[in-house]
Amino acid sequence: MTHLQAGLSPETLEKARLELNENPDTLHQDIQEVRDMVITRPDIGFLRTDDAFILRFLRARKFQHFEAFRLLAQYFEYRQQNLDMFKSFKATDPGIKQALKDGFPGGLANLDHYGRKILVLFAANWDQSRYTLVDILRAILLSLEAMIEDPELQVNGFVLIIDWSNFTFKQASKLTPSMLRLAIEGLQDSFPARFGGIHFVNQPWYIHALYTVIRPFLKEKTRKRIFLHGNNLNSLHQLIHPEILPSEFGGMLPPYDMGTWARTLLDHEYDDDSEYSVDSYNNSAKEVEKDLSPKSMKRSQSVVDPGVLKRMDKNEEENMQPLLSLD
Repeated sequence: MTHLQAGLSPETLEKARLELNENPDTLHQDIQEVRDMVITRPDIGFLRTDDAFILRFLRARKFQHFEAFRLLAQYFEYRQQNLDMFKSFKATDPGIKQALKDGFPGGLANLDHYGRKILVLFAANWDQSRYTLVDILRAILLSLEAMIEDPELQVNGFVLIIDWSNFTFKQASKLTPSMLRLAIEGLQDSFPARFGGIHFVNQPWYIHALYTVIRPFLKEKTRKRIFLHGNNLNSLHQLIHPEILPSEFGGMLPPYDMGTWARTLLDHEYDDDSEYSVDSYNNSAKEVEKDLSPKSMKRSQSVVDPGVLKRMDKNEEENMQPLLSLD
């Protein structure tokens, strides 16, 4: 075992060997092969190429050197193409801070039975008057940056549960094509995290409509890990044991405290409620939205075609089962 594997338990070391093809005898050579590819992309500013940083990309792509490098390049390219998103990329940024305090994202204390970190989002908590969807995405990316420092999570990965209870049609109308594409590019295509499952619960019919629209933009691997449970929490419990879930998900633990993860990132600044003016918020939000131009995606007011919405059965989610299964 090299010093780069020092943070891994014996069980996770074995998992890395079997599932990710991680070999301590060739680890430094693997890292160097990825680093040597940097010169092939002079258009990208690779701000970090140290061993520990490159290793997380190798783990995310099961030590396939070219795929790991492509992810590394996309990571920095995404940041170059969306500079405004990362200008004030810290927990104390007003928009990010408010999103974090509302539980975007939340993180459960217990890992699942595969050792994965469980992230939770309660969609209806979004306060549109205080922060944008871009701020929510920034808060999620910032949180993942902090969590991925843990080598155990680099190997074991994450699970995401999104509760759509009370998420209104008006809120859903803000999920524009450009915004959804920005999120897909940032989370699926440009970040070295392994997502073992993405679970939708209590989703209304229009969220199912949204999913059918964005599904073509998802990789097959991602689609296989998305579950639409609707109101059927029993199907969720078949994959994530209720013993480690809060009561909102039919679990045996107390209700989730939305500020849990925010307190970890903000520490003593969590209770600093210094306000910023509504005008300054609106102006900054408009500037960010103005500069968003994810490739291959045109802007529109809503991702859902009205014709699609009319054809959807409003009661469909009540009978919905998980669409796909984990490998």
